Amino acid sequence: MLARSVEKGQIPADAAEAAVARIEVAANLEALAKANVVIEAIVERLDVKQALFAKLDAMAGPDTILASNTSSIPITAIASACKMPERVGGMHFFNPVPLMRLVEIIPGLKTAQWVTDAMMALGRRMTREPVLCTDSPAFLVNHVGRALVPESLRILSENIASHSEIDRILTGAPGFKIGPFSLADLVGIDVQHGVMESIWNLFYGEPAYAPSNLSAQRVAGGLLGQKTGAGWYRYEDGKKIEPAIAKATGALPSSVALVASKNHPDLQEPLLEVLKGSGVKIETGRLEDGFKPSSDALILLTPIGYDLTTAVHDLKLDAKRTVAVDVLFGLKGPRTLMVTPAIDPAYREAARALLSCDGQSSVVINDSPGFIAQRIVAAIVNVGCNIAQRNIATPADIDKGTKLGLGYPFGPLEWGDRIGPGRILFILERLHAFYEDPRYRPSPWLKRRVMLGLPLATPEGR
Repeated sequence: MLARSVEKGQIPADAAEAAVARIEVAANLEALAKANVVIEAIVERLDVKQALFAKLDAMAGPDTILASNTSSIPITAIASACKMPERVGGMHFFNPVPLMRLVEIIPGLKTAQWVTDAMMALGRRMTREPVLCTDSPAFLVNHVGRALVPESLRILSENIASHSEIDRILTGAPGFKIGPFSLADLVGIDVQHGVMESIWNLFYGEPAYAPSNLSAQRVAGGLLGQKTGAGWYRYEDGKKIEPAIAKATGALPSSVALVASKNHPDLQEPLLEVLKGSGVKIETGRLEDGFKPSSDALILLTPIGYDLTTAVHDLKLDAKRTVAVDVLFGLKGPRTLMVTPAIDPAYREAARALLSCDGQSSVVINDSPGFIAQRIVAAIVNVGCNIAQRNIATPADIDKGTKLGLGYPFGPLEWGDRIGPGRILFILERLHAFYEDPRYRPSPWLKRRVMLGLPLATPEGR
């Protein structure tokens, strides 16, 4: 990487040579006795790490800091093998380390304050952004990551959409840099599944973090991702083969009835502009004001949190011609359309044609509370709120760590505040009511701040 930096003109050649000259390769473990700081980055096994730290503890001076780069093994457990556990801490860097600006600083239960302070200072000297977090399962960033992939796998397991459609939706309007299934193939499905199992066990079976049999099946079959030529996607010469996007082939509807929302009229404005540009006759109004769609109109709803079946049932609409559109994140493609098992295929295709009339693509998914993006982002916000509630990290470090370590467009608390904490809470409540699954329990942190009208980044009172 130093050589490439020279080639790109980012650093002078003599600076690269000087950097390499400062690297000293130790011929044996005893050579590390003179180090002021030792950062371990060996295999992720507690017994192996404990054996190494016991040796380092015996040979290093009393002021030497012993740090682990572990991504999930408790620092307190590693330090338990040392006679001086107070000088053991965690410095978890992220791959690729030269490019990733984040480092998690993790004191164990017996880590001395001077060691924590020194690790924070050292992280800054190494041009990293340190975030301080408690010694808990998955620390901070990998803990936040317990929402995106597990929830995407649940959506896939419910046949709501295909893996490639989920990726396309999330890298569209919500703004993720990479979809969860492309990420799994890049990391290695075996590695990712192993992490899911480990963290789920460390949290004693927390339902929200449960691994999926779908990824377990791929691991069993040797479909591990890019490194094996196939995972969720196929690869030819290292290049991912993307399934083709289904194009709209139906005719535009004769008329469209947009059921106006009293709760989020601002979010419907971009959709109304698309409908106006189509040239199709538009009917719109609020049902509670007496509005009734004409007998042959395509009916469009824009639910937040609700599934379409419940909405159609409660509003007494014709399920055969009713389609839902996700407007929470805007209408930059692909647009998400949601249908029930009762949909007339002609109306489904008319909706696809209508929402693609300006050149944007669309994805039709099966019915789900919160569509796809709504429920995944709500899950991310909820995990972030639970991390704050457990005092694992400060709200500011939760958001900073998420953006720098995972590359999400926003940190979980920041994202919740942008969407509206009340809306996030409502989405989670609808998911919890529909599925009756504890994985969707709203965080106490979230509920309290919604009831008090406070931003999610508001710290506790004492």
